[in-house]
Amino acid sequence: MSTRLSRRKFLAAASAGGVAAAAVVATRGAGEGGREEKQAAKQGKGYQLTAHVRRYYETTKV
Repeated sequence: MSTRLSRRKFLAAASAGGVAAAAVVATRGAGEGGREEKQAAKQGKGYQLTAHVRRYYETTKV
């Protein structure tokens, strides 16, 4: 019976750790893009030539 209990604890801890790791990755990715958008908003309204836009232009060249 103690084997089952330890397996359950292990699986619960593993799943909780996976969820926490996914949350860290998701928030880290969102934070990087948000900074550039905030800087663009501070500079003024309208078209902004950001690194993201430059990368897009590079991919559309024929």
